[in-house]
Amino acid sequence: MSESSTGAAAGEAVSEAAAAAGNWRRAGVAGAAIGVLAAGAAAGVAIERLTVGRGMRKKARLALDASGPYGSLRGMPGTAYADDGTELSYEVEEVEPAEGADRAGGGAAGGGQAPRRRRLFGRREPAPVTVVFSHGYCLSQDSWHFQRAALRGVVRAVYWDQRSHARSARGVDQVEHGVPVSIDQLGRDLKAVIDAAAPEGPLVLVGHSMGGMTTMALADQFPELIRERVVGVALVGTSSGQLGEVNFGLPVAGMNAVRRVLPGLLRALGSQAELVERGRRATADLFAGVIKRYSFSRKDVDPAIARFAERMIEATPIDVVAEFYPAFAEHDKAAALKHFAELPVLVLAGDEDLVTPSEHSEAIAHLLPDAELVLVPDAGHLVMLEHPEVVMDRLADLLVRAGAVRGAGRRA
Repeated sequence: MSESSTGAAAGEAVSEAAAAAGNWRRAGVAGAAIGVLAAGAAAGVAIERLTVGRGMRKKARLALDASGPYGSLRGMPGTAYADDGTELSYEVEEVEPAEGADRAGGGAAGGGQAPRRRRLFGRREPAPVTVVFSHGYCLSQDSWHFQRAALRGVVRAVYWDQRSHARSARGVDQVEHGVPVSIDQLGRDLKAVIDAAAPEGPLVLVGHSMGGMTTMALADQFPELIRERVVGVALVGTSSGQLGEVNFGLPVAGMNAVRRVLPGLLRALGSQAELVERGRRATADLFAGVIKRYSFSRKDVDPAIARFAERMIEATPIDVVAEFYPAFAEHDKAAALKHFAELPVLVLAGDEDLVTPSEHSEAIAHLLPDAELVLVPDAGHLVMLEHPEVVMDRLADLLVRAGAVRGAGRRA
């Protein structure tokens, strides 16, 4: 590329970045504050555009979408129904039979029949431990890709999509009755999934971000379930409250402006969903930088993983983003943590998390002094994708302590 063409490309890139930030400014005071956030991402986009054209970037995204295995794992599908009738999609991964189970059970491997389960004194075997994974805001059950790959066949696991996310249906109360989404509602949704997918047997509850809040809401409303069936809990990159104080890495003045007007702005954007979705597609390059900044800490994160996160977040409609956002300001479940006090608990967060800062995990651990607190260095909000080996190691240890797997030999 010649010096003159490089200069032209740089000028064009900076102009486009400035125009994108200008579009936010036209949204009002909140736009100006969000423009501060967008400027940092736009700078990175501008540098990238010196050498990579828009067509090439589009091809690269398509190539990453086609070749990346992330989010491709599937289990046995099922549907649970929330108390307002919303269809909640879940998938179950069963434990693989132990070696020799066919011979012990009397089944013939070549005959197509499932091995017969032994009974003791006429009673069936106890139900296995089920690990239930709850995902975060604007994500899906696929965000647990690495943990799912590691645990396949080792433990019985349930992965589900929160209402209005991914394969689950839009919330009936929200669409038909205008009822605001609440974290308490999500806790009841989780109870419906457990009733459908794991109606008996011990449970280990694993929640990331909003999924962790969902787990706390379950405990708050159904303490008897926690007391009688839950044998372990993992709270990953989440918070028990005071989310209104998070500054997302923005200057104080800018964040104060965002807090004042962002809820109203999101409602306005949600009411023009089709128009906004076209705008999101048109500014995909800019927001890819924003998503990466708030998802990961490492600069060298695998591009395929970054693109995977981008796809999940892009797939969440803007009106769903608007519906859920106010629930976080009202979230306060610190008192519910007492229901986990007698259990093995893992509290884990990235030390560079800008969405639910690690101080929030430290606050949870303070209320659960027997919990294991793990702060992962150089990790952002999507720590389970950025450092899956660390998350899986600590989660495996929790499963051993909870009796979900049989000792260190099964952890590999």
